[in-house]
Amino acid sequence: MIPMPSGVRVWLAGGVTDMRCGMNSLAVKVQEGLGRDPHAGDLYVFRGRRGDLIKCVWRDGLGMSL
Repeated sequence: MIPMPSGVRVWLAGGVTDMRCGMNSLAVKVQEGLGRDPHAGDLYVFRGRRGDLIKCVWRDGLGMSL
C-alpha cells in the first residue's frame, strides 16, 4: 500500500484517457485540461475507455509517481 499524507485532494479527470499515456503526458493533461499544477501534491485519477483501468499521478515528495 502506498501511504498518502492527510489532506491530499483527489481530482478525477472527466471523460476517457488513452491508457498508453505515460507520466509526462498525464502531467501535461493536468496542466492544460484541469488548469492545475501536477507538482502541487494532489492526486489525479484518469480512467480508460472501458472503465476497468485507472492511472493515478501524484508527487510523492521525491518526484512524480504513476
